[in-house]
This record gives sequence, C-alpha cells and structure tokens, in this order.
Amino acid sequence: MALSTALICNQAVLFNKEPVIDIGSKLCAVGQAAQGSCKLSDPVGSSDFRREFYKSKKIGAGFLQQPSVSSRNLFLRASSSSDPASGHSKVELVYDPKSQLDELTREYTDAAPASRLTLFSPSKINVFLRITSKRPDGYHDLASLFHVISLGDVIKFSVSPSGTKDSLTTNVGGIPLDDRNLIIKALNLYRQKTDSNVFFWVHLDKHVPTGAGLGGGSGNAATALWAANQLSGCHVSEKELQEWSGAIGSDIPFFFSKGAAYCTGRGEVVQDVSPLPLDLPLVLVKPKEECSTAEVYKHFHLDQVNFSDPIQLLSEITRNGISQSLCINDLESPAFEVLPSLKILKERILAASRGRYQAVFMSGSGSTIVCVGDPEPPQFLYEEDDYRDIFISDAYFLTRKENEWYQPPTSECILASGDENSIAEACRG
Repeated sequence: MALSTALICNQAVLFNKEPVIDIGSKLCAVGQAAQGSCKLSDPVGSSDFRREFYKSKKIGAGFLQQPSVSSRNLFLRASSSSDPASGHSKVELVYDPKSQLDELTREYTDAAPASRLTLFSPSKINVFLRITSKRPDGYHDLASLFHVISLGDVIKFSVSPSGTKDSLTTNVGGIPLDDRNLIIKALNLYRQKTDSNVFFWVHLDKHVPTGAGLGGGSGNAATALWAANQLSGCHVSEKELQEWSGAIGSDIPFFFSKGAAYCTGRGEVVQDVSPLPLDLPLVLVKPKEECSTAEVYKHFHLDQVNFSDPIQLLSEITRNGISQSLCINDLESPAFEVLPSLKILKERILAASRGRYQAVFMSGSGSTIVCVGDPEPPQFLYEEDDYRDIFISDAYFLTRKENEWYQPPTSECILASGDENSIAEACRG
C-alpha cells in the first residue's frame, strides 16, 4: 500500500528505520474512508507496508522540515526524534483532521458562488452646480461637476434564505428600513430587471449625515445594485446598472462613473472627466439642521441664477484647479433663505480662514459647507457653544479602478503625507 493513498487511523504511528515498531495502529485506504468506512488492514509492522513506506521517498530532511504534508485527501503532521540508547531515528506521523477540514472548506468556498460582501459606500460633492432650465415634468435640468469623496458608509450584504423579502438594519436611528429606503428600492429594481429571486440581509453602518447634500443615500443605492449583481453572478454590465438606476434617483447613475463626472439632465446623464487632485484636502462642515431639497427648490427662481457657462467652468477647473469664483452653486441662495444660519456659517468660515482655503461653498441642496485646500477646520467651530453639535469631517477626492467598486482611502491618503504619486494611488483605493 503506497503512503500517498493511505489514511492513518486511531493513534499516532511510530517508525524506526529497522525494525518498524507496531503499536497496534492500522492503515486504511482513503477511498474507503471517504465512503464512511475505515477497514483495518495491513499492520504497520508488515514487510509490505515497510517496503511501500520507504519506496515513497517521503522520509528525508525535506519531508521532516514540513509541519504537515498533504496529498489529495491525506493530511499528515510529521516530527522526528532520535533515541540515543538504540541509535534509531524515529518519525511520528499523525493524521491531521483540522488541516483536512480547512482544505475542504477552502475548496468549497472557491467553488461556490459568493454569499457575503462588505462594500464601502461613498458620498459626493458638487464642485459647481448650475440650474439651467425647468422641464415640463416639473424637474430642473442641471449641469454640475460631481466628484466622489472619501467620506462614506460601510454596507454588509449577505444572501438571505428568505424568498420573499430583504432585511435591512443600521447603526443609527431615524432611517427607514422598508422600501422607502434607497437600498431596498435598488434591490427591488435589480430583481425586477433581471428576474432574479435572490433576497438579502443588509446592514448599513452609517457615517454620511442625512440631509447634507452629499448624496449618501444615492451612494448606498448604487452600492446595493453593484452588490446584488456581484452576489447574483454578475449577470449585467455596469452600463446597464447605471441606466437602470436613474429610475429611482437622479444622483445614483453618477456613482457608476470612475469618480469624477460632468452630469446633465436631472443628473442622470453622466460623462466621465479627469479627476481633481486626489491629495487635495477637504473639510466638510454640516450644521445639525438639514435642508429639505423640496423646500430649497420652492425658493429657487431661475431668473435669479448665475449665468456662467458650465462648460467654461469645467474647462477652467480642469486647467487651473478649484477657486472661489468657479465653485458656483445656484441652490445656495434659496438654501440660505430656508436656513439663514447656513449663510452665517459660510461667511464666518470665509472670514476665519483668511485665505487658507481655495474655495468655500455649499454642496448640492445643502446643508454641508465644503472647504477646499486645507485639512484644518476653523477654530471657532470648536470653541463656540452654538456649534457644539456640528458635523465636521476631513475628506479627499476619490476614484475607482476599472471593474472594481470604490475602496476606502488608506491612512496614507488621509494623512496626506509622503510622495504625491503614492498618495494619489492610495486615494484610488
């Protein structure tokens, strides 16, 4: 019986070069063991086994240096010792079931489709936001430079045994957990479009504030579509996911860009553009109060907007970088009417920064104020009681690689230290 086709049963087996010590253990064929039986045969002291054992050439320095030896369905742990009295060298071979179980688990995992996935779900800012016209359907056409940033949530997805509904949990209160949530809407959309019958357990670890103009919910929806496609075997292309996503949210298609895009229409027409410097520090400041997008648009008047050409704004930012004059947001004025304290906050940041920031502007429909060019928030935000509940976060611009989802930035990017090229690579995930 060749060693490579044997499974050691019962206890450890000790071998001397001459003679082989028989301590009562037996050998059985792996094939028999795999069928649930272990027929005891061939005593270890038999000449047949001794001949096959040494013929296998597995005894030697190389073999003994390995903590375990495996061939298909065989896992042996080996150790050696010498007996000074007899001068014999002893080899102890022990059947290692844990290694066998680990190997079978790996083989099963590799062969089976993924059933769990943890993804970073990023947010975005509008570097500029122009409202260009009102549509017959009541929406407004816009032209905006969107950019993904490093502030984001973490979402865990698991395939659910339920064949009827998804389950959503989160770490914060006040977030709907039913089909009002964009994550559930995205999963429903995916099943509707693909005829999939897969449902999910989802846990949302929320870090992006709501009502902030940062697109956190839209990023969640895009991430959910990506996850559903991955866990269902990647049946559709990113392009299809992007096209479908506009049905449940105007900002969602943007997240299927590479991270920087010029968006038009309601926001669903997405054109990839060159990203902004990934090592450029941002500070995000959001008061406790939120801005309702619907309320902001109620105060919006098309005849009172800035008439700067958005294509020209994009060109200037691409060539020369971000500056205060280029970061125009047509929704700032109506948002300041809805939330007058937001206007005061922006003015105070501008005054306190004394030129440290390249630009200070509101993102989306508010209420986040974005400060570009310096990682330090204004000191008054920490000193005054009026701002004790304010949300402050550093951030960087973020992109993603082809056929990969967004990755959280490494500490190298967050610290913004070291070689510029390595920082940029870290911020790409």
